[in-house]
Amino acid sequence: MSEHPIELSTRIIDTGATDAPNRVTNELSELTDGVALVESFSHSIAVDSGDGLAVFDTSGVFTGQAVTEALRAWSTDPVDTIVYTHGHADHVGGSGALLADGRARGHRTPTVIGHEAVPQRMARYERTNGWNLAINARQFGGIGPKAGLGVGGNARFLPEDVAWPTLTYAEATTVRVGDRSFELHHDRGETDDHSWAWFPEERMLLPGDLFIWVFPNAGNPQKVQRYADEWAVALRKMAALRPELFVPAHGLPIAGADRIAMVLDEAATVLEYLVGAVLERMNAGLELEQIVEEVKVPAEVLEKPYLTPTYDEPEFVVRNIWRRFGGWWDGNAASLKPPTRAAVGVELLALAGGAAPVVERAKALAGEGDFRLACELVELVSRALPDDADVHEVRAELYLGRRDRELSLMSKGIFAAAARSSQHAAGAKVERGGTRSTAGLHLSGGG
Repeated sequence: MSEHPIELSTRIIDTGATDAPNRVTNELSELTDGVALVESFSHSIAVDSGDGLAVFDTSGVFTGQAVTEALRAWSTDPVDTIVYTHGHADHVGGSGALLADGRARGHRTPTVIGHEAVPQRMARYERTNGWNLAINARQFGGIGPKAGLGVGGNARFLPEDVAWPTLTYAEATTVRVGDRSFELHHDRGETDDHSWAWFPEERMLLPGDLFIWVFPNAGNPQKVQRYADEWAVALRKMAALRPELFVPAHGLPIAGADRIAMVLDEAATVLEYLVGAVLERMNAGLELEQIVEEVKVPAEVLEKPYLTPTYDEPEFVVRNIWRRFGGWWDGNAASLKPPTRAAVGVELLALAGGAAPVVERAKALAGEGDFRLACELVELVSRALPDDADVHEVRAELYLGRRDRELSLMSKGIFAAAARSSQHAAGAKVERGGTRSTAGLHLSGGG
């Protein structure tokens, strides 16, 4: 058995230790009397009500069975209620395994509770199945089912046997299961359908993905709108309750009111700073490019063990805040109705006297560490010469080099996907992963 999650979180927060806080072990730990956590992708939290279990999230399709087995080794009582903190596939995809176990035991079908927007999300997943499969192929490129990460199904992003909510609410509701009573509250953050649970008697708070032990996932470049400003409001609401036990759906549970208040305050503060800094510059008439260049999070903040940008990163959050308040146009008149990248590439090659000098310049820039400009140049050349194997070999080399210098999973995944596409175009062996370490990463499976 690995180190108890509360002991680990206490050590990390109190000492600044760099242990990976996001563990996918499918091991169960009892956190307090009648409350158990299965650390998976994402976690599942079970509360013994004295008259059946209340289970918060069910992990993903690839981990649901292991999570169910871990829960059943702890308790064989019927599952009375399943609560979805939100509708991401790594939180709802394992529900089929849990319900199948209940049917095999002769238990009644549990009530499934979620915010009223959860069914809308699930319906959207059905409409955009191919898109979501493509997103996850890029975002988690090279991480296959054998890694045990429930990032959505193979042919179907949302599994056929997923349990849809049977009871929904709008802003807040109180639920009683056996001798346990808890409140559900809705706030937007990473998603528009998010719930967090408060157990007032136990002073226990379950935030779902509103705290994820990495930099807040408020900027994902491939996913639908995030809500950084409302996310900060939710964190402030939770901190005001002074919980004594805090059990997120990714990362480690945290014990102690002061410790919990500190991490919630720091997460809220960085989101408030980004929203304020972006809006100030938008109101002053700056373009998106200028804002991205100016708004930075101090390095010491990103060194916090629960705010490291290993999944999402501040630059993407800045762009998402702009999208939320300013739309998709970046303020540059030329980009409102731009030419194709291929057309720009053809013109660039004509001005440069062919592809060779542009490609060589891109390689030189990469050698100097300027991968942003290097990749921009080689991208234009590859669009102008889409069938040139030599160009694609350089493009693959540059994007792999850029991937290796990035910290966030989102950047790594997209750059690796670009490299693989060029390797394929050049007739090279396509890079295949599956053994890459995911230690320290929060992996979110929904759009």
